[in-house]
Amino acid sequence: MEELRKYKYNGARTLVLLHDKHLRSCVQTWREAKRLNINLPVTEDEYYKSLETLLFHFLRSARNYMVWICDKLGLPDPQIENPPEPDSIEEKADEYLFYLLDKWKTPLAEIEEEKFHSPVYTSRWGVDYCIDAMLEHAVMHPVRHEFQLKNLIQSEKMI
Repeated sequence: MEELRKYKYNGARTLVLLHDKHLRSCVQTWREAKRLNINLPVTEDEYYKSLETLLFHFLRSARNYMVWICDKLGLPDPQIENPPEPDSIEEKADEYLFYLLDKWKTPLAEIEEEKFHSPVYTSRWGVDYCIDAMLEHAVMHPVRHEFQLKNLIQSEKMI
């Protein structure tokens, strides 16, 4: 994992690095699930229709977290393209992942710590977050999906 330059708030730098680590790991676990042809649980959630829609979901969410954070902080749009659509995402995932993680590296470097804690903003799903909490949420999102995938892989291996 490439090191980042100095941030005004080291907590943000740490969360950006953790996001990088866990998103990369989640994609690796997704690839294992794909190789093993793991079936996702049946649900009404459109992002769990296939492994490809799940990969699209957590990559697009990673993009959207940074776009939301920059918007709330009044920063320029980070100009992060959307991920490839589910029908082509498997072939393009690594290229997009490297691009996305690179786009995450610098937008928050010059922001003072105080801006990460106050005020709070309402997320697209109606929950209030300060910027620090949204960064923590962005880190945990791939952790949660990877945990689920690992459990499905383990269950498959026990059969």
